[in-house]
Amino acid sequence: MAEEQPAVTVSVDTHDDDSSYSDDEIRSYTTSISSSVERYTWEHGRRYHSYREGAYNFPNDDSEQDRLDLNHHVCLMLLDNALHLTALPDNKPLRILDVGTGTGIWAMDMADKYPNAEVVGNDLSPIQPKWVHPNIHFEIDDCESPWPPRAPFDFIHMRYLLGSIRDWPELLRQAYDQTTPGGWIELQDFNTHGYSEDGSADQDNMFLKFCQVFNDACDKMGRCGSPGQHLKGWVEAAGFKNVQHKVYKCPVGPWAKDRKLKQIGAVYMVLMTEVLEAALIGLLTRIEGWQPEEVQVFIAQVRKDMKKKSVHLTQELCVLSIVGALEITLTPA
Repeated sequence: MAEEQPAVTVSVDTHDDDSSYSDDEIRSYTTSISSSVERYTWEHGRRYHSYREGAYNFPNDDSEQDRLDLNHHVCLMLLDNALHLTALPDNKPLRILDVGTGTGIWAMDMADKYPNAEVVGNDLSPIQPKWVHPNIHFEIDDCESPWPPRAPFDFIHMRYLLGSIRDWPELLRQAYDQTTPGGWIELQDFNTHGYSEDGSADQDNMFLKFCQVFNDACDKMGRCGSPGQHLKGWVEAAGFKNVQHKVYKCPVGPWAKDRKLKQIGAVYMVLMTEVLEAALIGLLTRIEGWQPEEVQVFIAQVRKDMKKKSVHLTQELCVLSIVGALEITLTPA
């Protein structure tokens, strides 16, 4: 049990009389901490963020950035090259927020697609490009901290936050509070509990064991490792009504007969091959007490079973589009 910290009263800067922080103020605050957050932590040959250390147990090094960009490509393939499923107006200058932007690749694509939009991406790690279009900027922030008061967003996007969020209902509440009337929220995340529809993977399959080990460790640190299957329940429990829910099956390997799914499966297998170390080395050594050598042996076993042509494994991407988010009333906390 964590040691209780003494209460601290924080003095208020009475010179700030405006009710909301301007985007320039927020940008200056996040920029001022950029030098400190770039002092990264290294463990077992992988680099981790230092800002709010421990809030995110996965690397942020070059290999991980490549993997995150490949995940973006997989999501585009699953969604027929769509950046979002929510129907956004083309003739309106939108304010768009990408929560947990990672490398910023989705946010940058949105800035290209909607040149009249203002796009903001936030993340714990300052790994986004320095030179971007003038209609986009990035902030160093923890999305689970209180969001700064500012002009609301027309569209809030959250994707691939598995294993990183401690309180999903509160995150959704904060998103709700900063969405314009009639605005939109879209969530995209994976159900990481793998399965085989044809029964070709037995209980001893190491990929399925990886799914279980990963989710057990995430549960121990209080951060859901498989949010996809829970998103619909969370948003409905929060009081959102106009929810569109779609589930996309993602084969692990090029075993599907359908040509599109075969291509997706081939890319997804490459992605998952890289995911294993990124997902497990920090998590299992920090949370479960494994030795690094044990993790590497386990990863080798998972990769071996994952590549068996006789085994047809699947995971799922779940997409929820909340239409007209503020046309309904949230259930009080």
